[in-house]
Amino acid sequence: MKKVLIIGATGSLAEYVIEAIKELKNIELTLFARNKNRLSKTSGEGCAVMEGDAMNYADVKKAITGQDIVYVNLAGNLEAMANNIVKAMQETGVKRIIAISSIGIYQTPLKPVLMPYRKLADVIEASGLEYTILRPDWFTNTNEIDYALTKKGEPEKGSAISRKSIAAFIATIIESPELYKKENLSISKPN
Repeated sequence: MKKVLIIGATGSLAEYVIEAIKELKNIELTLFARNKNRLSKTSGEGCAVMEGDAMNYADVKKAITGQDIVYVNLAGNLEAMANNIVKAMQETGVKRIIAISSIGIYQTPLKPVLMPYRKLADVIEASGLEYTILRPDWFTNTNEIDYALTKKGEPEKGSAISRKSIAAFIATIIESPELYKKENLSISKPN
């Protein structure tokens, strides 16, 4: 049984990721959210739910302990939250992390709105963990799975991508955690 933790389980993307992961076999899913009442009824079904704050190290460490894979889907003070998550993973021996950042974090000049997403990526890349950082284009609610990946350092291409596409890609990594280790990828709908 593979234990997967979703940090930021009430986000608009997380709902799709939860749905995609639930279709996998032999997964024990834990949802971590500041307010568990914001989870949809279907999201929480069949999952362990933990209420906590990613800004609180003790909450984060408690949630990460015993997990195999951590999926991070947050907004806000991403540098502080990423530092808490990385420290907790290092202390508990959990190695595999998948994190959502943003398209455009390597453009110069960097738009101020993207700075937290760049800091999140920088913290995780420097962590020594087995990471996959995803830099999605804008999200849509289109009912399709269609995506293209671009490695860090290559020009980002494509257009707005469905949440369902991102969720499908994350589920692929959770099913086969050896895929895309130590990779920082842009994900978008192919043009």
